Amino acid sequence: MRSPVAGIIVAEPITEGAEVSAGTVLFRIDPTIYTAAVNSAEARLAEAQAKLDNDNRTVARLQPLLGQHAVAQKDVDDAVAAQAQDKAGVDDAMAAVDRARKDLNDATVKAEIAGRVGRANLMLGARVTGPNDLLTTIDQVDQVRISFRPSTQQVLAWRRNPRSSRALEPGGSSRVTIVLPDGSVYPEQGKLDYVSPVLDSATGTQEFRAVVANPHRLLVPGQFVRVRLEGLVRDSAILIPQRAVAQSLGRQSVFVVGHGDTVSSHDVRATAWVGQKWLIDSGLVAGDRVVVDGTQKVRPGGVVKPVPAASDSL
Repeated sequence: MRSPVAGIIVAEPITEGAEVSAGTVLFRIDPTIYTAAVNSAEARLAEAQAKLDNDNRTVARLQPLLGQHAVAQKDVDDAVAAQAQDKAGVDDAMAAVDRARKDLNDATVKAEIAGRVGRANLMLGARVTGPNDLLTTIDQVDQVRISFRPSTQQVLAWRRNPRSSRALEPGGSSRVTIVLPDGSVYPEQGKLDYVSPVLDSATGTQEFRAVVANPHRLLVPGQFVRVRLEGLVRDSAILIPQRAVAQSLGRQSVFVVGHGDTVSSHDVRATAWVGQKWLIDSGLVAGDRVVVDGTQKVRPGGVVKPVPAASDSL
């Protein structure tokens, strides 16, 4: 929150950390000079209005006499010109009154939105120099926005799938599940409300943002969470248990049981997690038999006796 006007803070009725509604008074700045400015502007308006009223009476008196040739045309023209000039003076004085009243109103700093008040940066008795001084902040807490940046490879894969691309549009069918720092799943799902149209030149990533209800105030501004995008569809996807994928020096590989139950190592590209499984983009085809358990005991070229993994272990 910033104050458009300068002055000394004479009252600070806010409670730091409290939730406030829009319109709640947060600070009061000494209104003395602004009250005086309003009184002065109103006096100038009254003076300008009095002059205009006199001009109106003069014009009303002279115009009938012109038809009787009792006054000169120049006298009437001068009266009409003075009337127009003083009308402009009234308009200018009214604008000055409006400006002065706005400054007086701005001396009472109110919350513009509902939310939670942060720490006060200026205290009672401090001088506010104008809008450059940040008085405090208000964070919206009844709903929060969560920003995340998927990898460029993942975004490209989504864009290549027309159904996924449509689902990822703001307001689309995709939903965002939030995983809290303790590993629990947040009970409310969010939805995308913004996708940056460009890549961030500093990070090379694209910003996605979701809005989610926060009725129990479990989410707080600045908190780090993990998110899962749900509702995306990919045909003929290959998923394997995470423990089947070995990662070393930027390389991802799995052991595959081939002809004659001989083991070979296949480099794969695992791009995303789906629950407890890796989504494999390349390196495997449907029907490949992947070693899930006992990977530390097998070596490429070795012969194994494969046993189908239990369904609950997959």
